[in-house]
Amino acid sequence: MSRQTLWGAFATLVVLAASACSSEYRATSPKEVRALAGSPEAVTAREEAERNLRNIVEAYAEHTQLALGLVVVHDECIGGRARRWFDPDGAERYKIRCSMRVTAYYGAAPERVTSVLDGILAAGDRTGSGIAFTHDVDGPRVDQYRGGRDQEPEVPELSAPGQTLSWDPVRDDRPHLLVEEPQECPVGDPLPFRCVRDPESGTVAAVRKRYGMVFRLALTAPDYYRVRKKG
Repeated sequence: MSRQTLWGAFATLVVLAASACSSEYRATSPKEVRALAGSPEAVTAREEAERNLRNIVEAYAEHTQLALGLVVVHDECIGGRARRWFDPDGAERYKIRCSMRVTAYYGAAPERVTSVLDGILAAGDRTGSGIAFTHDVDGPRVDQYRGGRDQEPEVPELSAPGQTLSWDPVRDDRPHLLVEEPQECPVGDPLPFRCVRDPESGTVAAVRKRYGMVFRLALTAPDYYRVRKKG
């Protein structure tokens, strides 16, 4: 290899190394992630995302036979990683991405599960209700509880983009199918992680003991706040 070729290769490596140190190629530092997660723009987006998800939680409580017992909010901001040659999900394009999960736990009487599910779908049939499930799409899932279908496998879940509703099975007594307790919130969880349990002392077991069965509504707000890297 000639001296000129060697110098050319060396120059290329220098350019690549310099590029890797630029803001668009490097990973976001933990300090910068915390700063961005606590910025006024992030706070505003966070409050709006949580308000929208809690409004859906309240819609189920107000317009169906479900009794709200517990709400858990998980909020997380993740810094962008260093640039990679191949990055199919494009994570390196962002300095920070924040997502939120709100999980609500409701109680209901197991002997009224058909009526409860019918009421949920009826509420979802109304435009603008915030409830994602309707008779047209999800009616067959309710039919599994109607007369003469006791031998069919029970599928205690409804799913739609951004919303998943699951519940304790009423025909299958396998304990592992019951709605589980949420994980405990860590003590003193600073940004970029946040966990809220409302009420703090609430448990799935208490909801089940009071009402007989538990419904779990899982809601998501992916990428409610993000900041692109320059370049």
